[in-house]
Amino acid sequence: MITTSAPSMLRALPAEHRQRLMRLAREVTFAQGTRLFEEGGRADRFWIVRTGTVELDMRVPGRRPAVIECLHHNELIGWSWLFTPHVWHLGAEATTPVRAYEFDAAAVRSMCRDDPALGQAVSQWVGDVLAHRLRSARSRLLDLYAPYGAGSPG
Repeated sequence: MITTSAPSMLRALPAEHRQRLMRLAREVTFAQGTRLFEEGGRADRFWIVRTGTVELDMRVPGRRPAVIECLHHNELIGWSWLFTPHVWHLGAEATTPVRAYEFDAAAVRSMCRDDPALGQAVSQWVGDVLAHRLRSARSRLLDLYAPYGAGSPG
């Protein structure tokens, strides 16, 4: 399993931008086993984990969903909300009880449009998370389904 984490909002955004975003946050909880979203569903919100663990998974035809990454404290759950067509590319499930900050995607996108510096910072942060998730997905799928794993020559 991939253990390195994507950049957290705390590390990625200047304090002023974090504070503005946090004004839009709503505290939520998810019971263990709750599906936060499904691949292909409408991406209209995102979360920052406060406590607990969320697994990101990917549908694989003819197999069980492949777990791509485990998310923990201060990590972003969801990036599809920022990019059209605003449809989830992965699924997510709480594997422990989770407390998180929830953000309305439309409100954050509007705030980013109104403040280009904030928009650029958020786009860079989410883009970095996206790049990390793509690397994680590639490595994990190779580990699961390639004949010799990700690190072995073919």
